Amino acid sequence: MATNFYFSQKVRSEQQLYEDLVIESLRMYGQDVYYLPRDIVNEDKILADDVPSRFNSSHRIEMYLENIEGFGGEGDLFTKFGVEIRDQATFIVSRKRWTQVVARYDNEIQGARPFEGDLIYLPLSNKLFQVMMVEHEEPFYQLSNIAVFKLRCELFEYNDENFETGVEVIDDIEKDYAYTYLLNLDSAGNGFEVGDMLYQDLADSVVMSGEIIKWNTNTNTVSLIHIGANDGTYHEFAPDGVAYQINSNGDKVNRVLISSVTEDNKISEIEQNTEFGTFTDGFLDFSESNPFGDPND
Repeated sequence: MATNFYFSQKVRSEQQLYEDLVIESLRMYGQDVYYLPRDIVNEDKILADDVPSRFNSSHRIEMYLENIEGFGGEGDLFTKFGVEIRDQATFIVSRKRWTQVVARYDNEIQGARPFEGDLIYLPLSNKLFQVMMVEHEEPFYQLSNIAVFKLRCELFEYNDENFETGVEVIDDIEKDYAYTYLLNLDSAGNGFEVGDMLYQDLADSVVMSGEIIKWNTNTNTVSLIHIGANDGTYHEFAPDGVAYQINSNGDKVNRVLISSVTEDNKISEIEQNTEFGTFTDGFLDFSESNPFGDPND
């Protein structure tokens, strides 16, 4: 015996009606969030990871926050390294709306669904969540159709990613948490603008670059983040060298001399990295190859 051929669960008009009702419900009971697709810059083929990710677009879209009694996960944990916040959340988004709002207007997206590693900014709590898994079969084929994605997310931990989304509150994250180098200059040059790039030529055709996030006119100090070199290996800006900018014609302009380079590793008001470093100088001998082991005779 076969199923009753007088009834069908694949009537396109009924599927569209069901999908429209889902979209209307999400708009009524959901939250306006910003969806940030991840742009992979330099993928590690061995570990399948991309540390220097870039988020250069944002898309406002409605999603339903399934956690009605608060965020899931382990919550706030007190460890010997400090407080860790491990909030989790599940967002529900319409497939049709995601295609219309995100995939249609972002030609860097290659695929018909959200991807793990993308970010969701929730203005309600001022938090960024990272998509850890995309559930694409729940609810399970109602009317032989799937109308939504379920995005299972965890609280995002910043790791020197580059934000150029156009949303100020999101882009300011890298200004507060990115590892910063301070370049003390011998002169102000023609001045600098936040967001511009600064370059320096090293030996063997190596070119250093960094993004300007702060310019102190009183001390002639430039704060740089996202430091890198064109050869893909680790280098630093060299003191007593010339730094410059590049104009729209590709010419080197606004040349200035770097007098000193320091690192600002204090990314929050409560961290004590400098204090710990000074304190350990009193009982650790860093002239040894292994200051934590037995001293050499």
